[in-house]
Amino acid sequence: MIQRPKAVFSSLAVAVVLALSGGGAARADTYWECATFARMFSGIQIFGDAATWWNKAAGAYSRGATPQAGSVLVFKPNGVMGKGHVAVVSQVLTDRVIQVTHANWSIIEGNRGKIEKDVTVVDVSPKGDWSQVKVWYDPVRDLGSTVYPTYGFIYQKAQDAAKNAAQSVAAAAAAAAVSQMASAAQSPSSASAQVMARAAESTDRIAALIQSFTDH
Repeated sequence: MIQRPKAVFSSLAVAVVLALSGGGAARADTYWECATFARMFSGIQIFGDAATWWNKAAGAYSRGATPQAGSVLVFKPNGVMGKGHVAVVSQVLTDRVIQVTHANWSIIEGNRGKIEKDVTVVDVSPKGDWSQVKVWYDPVRDLGSTVYPTYGFIYQKAQDAAKNAAQSVAAAAAAAAVSQMASAAQSPSSASAQVMARAAESTDRIAALIQSFTDH
C-alpha cells in the first residue's frame, strides 16, 4: 500500500480555498466540481468541462509531459468519467510519482464533490510519459485499479498563477459572504446580526491577506 506523505503549502490561495471548502464564509457541504476547483486553486483561467482544457490551453499556456508543482494534470474522458478530470500538482516526489490536490474524485462520507489534498498519482505508462496514471482512491485507502489516460500537464508562470488564484479566491470569498449576509438579512434577529458580522469580518480578513500576498 502506498502512503501519502504530508506536504506543506506556502500559497495563501491554497489555504483560503481549502478553508472556504470546509468552514468560514462557505458552507461545510459545498460541492466542488473538479474544473472549478482547479481553476481557482491553480490560477489557470480555462473554463468548460475538464476534457476540454487541453485543447483550450493551446496558444495560451505551455503544455507538456513533465509534472511541475502548480501545473494541472488533464485526464481524458474515460468510462463513466465522460467529462474528463483535472487535478493540480502539489508536489513532485519522483519522476513517476506526484501528489495532487483535486476535487470531486473519491466518495468521502458518502458524497462526492469534496476536496482532497496531497493525493498520490503514479505514472504507469510504458514510456514513462505520464499518458497513463493510477490515482489514490480514498474509500480503499490505496491506488485504485483503474488506469486513466491523460493528455498531459498545463503550466503557468508562478507569478501569474499566484495573481490569478488570489483574484479568484477573493471573488469566491466575497460571493460567499454576500450570500450569507443576504440570507441573514431576510430574518432579522440577534443570531442573524452575528452571522452578518462574522461574514463581514471574514471578508475583510481574507481581502487583507490577499492584498499583502499580491503586493510581494
